[in-house]
Formats: sequence, C-alpha cells, structure tokens
Amino acid sequence: MASSTGSPTPPAPKILLAKPGLVSGASIAPKFGRGAPSDDDAASLRPRLPPIGSLNLLSDSWDFHFDRFLPFLTENTDFTVIGVIGPAGVGKSTIMNQLYGFDPTSPGMLPPFATQSEDTRAMAKHCSSGIEPRVSADRLILLDTQPVFSPSVLAEMIRPDGSSTIPVLGNESLSAELAHEITSIQLGVLLSSICHILLIVSEGVHDNSMWRLMLTVDLLKHGIPDPSSLIPTHTQTTNLGLEKEYKDKLLGREEYMAAPVFVHTNNVRGSTLPNISLIPSKNSDDSSEPLYESYNSALWKLRDQVLSMSGPTFTRTVSERDWLRNSAKIWELVKNSSIIGEYAKTLQNSGTFRR
Repeated sequence: MASSTGSPTPPAPKILLAKPGLVSGASIAPKFGRGAPSDDDAASLRPRLPPIGSLNLLSDSWDFHFDRFLPFLTENTDFTVIGVIGPAGVGKSTIMNQLYGFDPTSPGMLPPFATQSEDTRAMAKHCSSGIEPRVSADRLILLDTQPVFSPSVLAEMIRPDGSSTIPVLGNESLSAELAHEITSIQLGVLLSSICHILLIVSEGVHDNSMWRLMLTVDLLKHGIPDPSSLIPTHTQTTNLGLEKEYKDKLLGREEYMAAPVFVHTNNVRGSTLPNISLIPSKNSDDSSEPLYESYNSALWKLRDQVLSMSGPTFTRTVSERDWLRNSAKIWELVKNSSIIGEYAKTLQNSGTFRR
C-alpha cells in the first residue's frame, strides 16, 4: 500500500491488469450495440468468456472463470479479501482504488479500477461489469463488482420479449427484471461468503435499498460455506466417515459472514450506527468548500479504518490460489441454491415481476 508518511516517496504501486500477451491486439465491443443479428437466441450471442485482456471473474453468461487471475496469486496464506457492492455512481471503484494505494497524482499511471467518467454518466452507462479482481503488493485481494439496481445492466440483459439473456438460475427462464433482482442477491451472497470485509456503498443513510438487499442476502445465504469449508475431493471419494465428521463440524460452527462496512457517500455529520463511514460528495471542479470533512480526508479515514479491521477468519487456513479455486465452486452453490430459487419463485408469484 502507498504510505503517506516518511521522507522518501515510495514507488507507485504496480497495477496488475493482465499478462502483456493478453492485452495486445484486444478489441473492445460496445456494450450497447443493438444491431447485428436479432433473430438468433440472444443467450447464444453472449460470450462465455470474459473479453481478451480482462481479468473479470464472471462472463456475460454468468459463469465463473478464474484462469486469467490465478497466475497473479500465490500459495501465501496471509491475505485479506475485500469486496464492494452498491448502485452505480456512488464511488465503489474510487474507494477500491484508494484501498489499493493508487495515487491519482502520479503521471502516467492508470487506476486499477476504472471510474465513471462524465461521458459514461451522460450516456447512462456503468463502468464495472461482473467481478473485477486486483491484488496489491500487500496481498490485498480487491473485488470490484457491477452495480446493483442499475438500469444499464438491466438494458444489457433484456430480450425483446422481456425475458433475461442470463441464466441466473440454471436453465429456468425468468423475466429480465426478476433476473436482474436475483443477480444482485447472488453477488451479495457470494461476496459475503468469500470476502473477509464487504463494503456496502450507498448514496446516503436515507437510501435504504442497500440495507434491504443485505438483509435479503443474510436471509438467503444459509448453507453457503466460506472458501475453506468445502469438503476436499479426496474426502468425498475415499472416506465417507471423515466426510460426515467434516459436515458435522461445519454444522456446529456459526455460519460465516464477511464483516460488513456500510459507506454512505454524502455529507452527513454523523451517525450512531456501528461500522458506518460517511464520505461527502466530491465536487466536479475539485473546488474547496467549507465542509464538515473534506472528500479526500474522509476517503483516507475510510481506508485506514478498513485496513486496520480484523475481519472474520475462514474455517481453515487456505492459500490465495485455493481461495480462488474454491470461490468458483461456491459460485456454483450460489447459482444452484434451492433457497434462492424458492425466493425467486415467491417473487414471481407475487405479481411484482412479469412472467
């Protein structure tokens, strides 16, 4: 992490984006291209792999791919996973860049996580898609995610007939609106299962949509383990007695949940609720106004608070590489969760979402 003290200026952190060979010659397809073939099944047009040069853990078909990010991880067991979730434009990527140690004043340095530009905001698009991972020199694994409750995300996953192009619950056909709701829940359940610390970012204390989402995540996460709690393959196939003992031990433990930190990006003077950080809005012209606390000062304080936290530990010691491999297995458990599936059916039968 970059340090703010000491006489010699530390070198700018290296940004781990991708292997050089993956980036050259890569072309980026527009997100909102609505030309091209329209009669084919939209789901078949969605690439099953993230774009070339991307480390994204989730493809457009909602499958987990870790092969590109795996080379950046080691067998080290002393690491911290920090995830973030929230709607569009609230500063998720900006906060993650701060945790990474990115210095925006360094010439020629690109941020690890792309932030929303004025053009992106004007076109009502979103910057992040899926789950974008980065790892710092201090072995912080940072997971930036696509926005929840995002109209632009919904626009990308809707067919002309209103159904979803993303198979969020196996092969079950859902309306795009319901599938969009379920994707937010699935992201929340996954991050709560594989992170040590989860930042929940919203626009203010009066925006209760993220509170409701995390309450739903807490309700539906039942039965989803942490990355170290998966039954080893050799145990499953060779010793049923050890498998039963292992399951009984897991059932006796309190269910794992990442430590939540609620971040409200507006100028509120204080709160009596625990684990809440308040960040004033950043002025577009960077002008200074008499605020209770400056934007940069609040960001630094949030960074210090998060980095000094001792989040919950996984059930067993696990390496970075095993954490990533097991996270892919947990994603399959989340997608195939009968509890989330029943919740989706309840929402569908409620009449809130079209069939």
